[in-house]
Order: sequence, then C-alpha cells, then structure tokens
Amino acid sequence: MLLLGLTGSIATGKSTVSNILRAAPYSLPIIDADVLARKVVEPGTPGYRAIVSHFLPSTPDLFVPASECDGQEDGPTGKGRPLNRPALGRRVFGSDGDTAKDRKVLNGIVHPAVRREMYKAMLRAYLSGAWAVVLDIPLLYESGWERMCGTVMVVAVSDPDIQMARLRERDSHLSAEDARNRVESQTDVREKAQRALHRGDSGSGVVVWNDKGKEELQKEVERVMREVRRRSPQWWTWMLLLCPPAMVMAGVWSFLRSWRMQRKWAEEKGREKSKL
Repeated sequence: MLLLGLTGSIATGKSTVSNILRAAPYSLPIIDADVLARKVVEPGTPGYRAIVSHFLPSTPDLFVPASECDGQEDGPTGKGRPLNRPALGRRVFGSDGDTAKDRKVLNGIVHPAVRREMYKAMLRAYLSGAWAVVLDIPLLYESGWERMCGTVMVVAVSDPDIQMARLRERDSHLSAEDARNRVESQTDVREKAQRALHRGDSGSGVVVWNDKGKEELQKEVERVMREVRRRSPQWWTWMLLLCPPAMVMAGVWSFLRSWRMQRKWAEEKGREKSKL
C-alpha cells in the first residue's frame, strides 16, 4: 500500500485536493491530520487537559463562551467547554519568541496523540485492501512524516498574494497582520514544492499547482495521479496485501529511500546557507 503524503500551506487548496482524491474515480481513504488534531483535544481527552493546564493561566478566553454551549458551564459533553481555537491560534502563531515557545508546547501535546491515531487508521486502510492511503498532513516535512511516504504531493501556489487573498476570504475574521503571521509561521509553500520535486523519480514527488480555478485544479490532480499510479500498479498492491513479509520489506526500503532524500535535501540547503 502506497503512503501518499499530501501537504501544502495554509490557503493553498490542500483540503480541496483531499476531497477530490476522496471522491470517484480515485476513492482513496483519507487520513486527515487536522481532523485527528481536533479529535485528540476534545473535552475530556488527555490532550485537552494538557492544553488547559499550560495555556489557561495566561489565556482567559481559552474556552468558547458558555452561551455557545447551550448555557452549560462544563459544555455539552459534560467534560469541559470546547477550546476557543481562534484564541489559541493567536497564542501560537507569530514570529516572536513567546509564540514560538507556545507553538512548540502545543505541538508537543498534539502531535504524539495524532501519530497514534494515524497508525491505527493506516492499519485499517491496509487491511481493507486499498492500493494507497492519503496522509493529509499540513506539517508533513516539519513533523518528519516525509520519511514514511512513498510519494509526496504538495499543493502550491506560485504567487504569495493569491495565498493571502484566499486566506482572508476563507477566514474573514483575520486582519491582514493575522493572516500574514499565519502564512509566515509555516514553511514557504514554494520551498515545499521544490523539496517534493527534489525527490527525483517520476511520481515520487509531485506538485499540484493551484493558481487558477477548480476546473484547472481537477486537471492538475489528474496529471499528477497518472504519475503516481504508474509507480503503484494493481498487481503490486495485491502482492503486498497477500504477502505481509513483502509489505514489510517494501516499507523498510521506502523509509530508507525517503530518509536518504531528506538527508540529501538538508545537506544541499546547508551548503547554500554556508555560501551566503
């Protein structure tokens, strides 16, 4: 089973591509890290309690108002009021030292819990006989998940202004400064695109350019999926499903190959910085 890592940056259209891959003719199972990230911090979970313990003393608006929970002080589940995600976002998005530290704390709470849920979902997809599963992970490179993926697909835009305009159109409550902070808190999507193409082999790293409308985006997805499918024919999928030892060997080989690609990219970027 191919692990297809799908990533991008905020407001580049990654979720739209994810929905395209979920539907026919692809009908691929989607493991959405953002959905799981919400699940693991729902009221009553260990992640929720850890976030409340760290952020509540300095974030008085950490919870959604009781008026939005049907007037229940402890929320509709009885396990606590849901987190106020915009308020938490203001604490962790930005470039100053304090927000960077808070973002690291939040990631340290959420990421391990999300990984556990993803491993469970990957196992279910493998047992169902899927030829590929899409790992929809915004921070694919930053979290190290690139090493797990046989193919990396980046959804990108070539013009940063398009990204900013789409973000403010989607989240109208954001000021221009808030939008800029959120975009700049992530790795530049054009660098992510370069990194995907750096993987070399046809279909191992692909870029879906989303500078235009949905019709053009559909064609872009069709183009890159033809490349991806050539690397994972149906007979290979069935062999891995019916022969678990072969699946393990293929997984180890794919991991080592991705690890070498990741190291080569880091070495080249290091040499570029040393020349400056």
